[in-house]
Amino acid sequence: MTEYEKAMRPEDITRLFVERSNAGDAAGVAALYEENAVLAYPPGSQTVGRQAIRELWEKVLDVRPRFTPEEPLPTLISGDLALTSTPPKDGAGARAQVVRRQPDGSWLRVLDQPEFVTPSATGA
Repeated sequence: MTEYEKAMRPEDITRLFVERSNAGDAAGVAALYEENAVLAYPPGSQTVGRQAIRELWEKVLDVRPRFTPEEPLPTLISGDLALTSTPPKDGAGARAQVVRRQPDGSWLRVLDQPEFVTPSATGA
């Protein structure tokens, strides 16, 4: 198994995500999540568990998208939980993640909401 750099601050996860995604490393992206993490993607559904997240990212990264770093908003930390977020450059509304401190002091994503968008008005 590949030894990956660990996120020693909650904010490190965003940087590691961009680096690994741009390298086409789906296993490396999945390694940023706890075993039973929940990712709200694709839109309108959920991907549950590190293995399922890895399989999803293998498909996404097959088309070689390019990610750019986004400046994080202030992180909220309460004990071993933290809320990280970024205002995305692509206009997707917002991104937010709940991360948990691991026994070795590193951080992993538990919940990941990669985009919040206002639903389109219907019937108007």
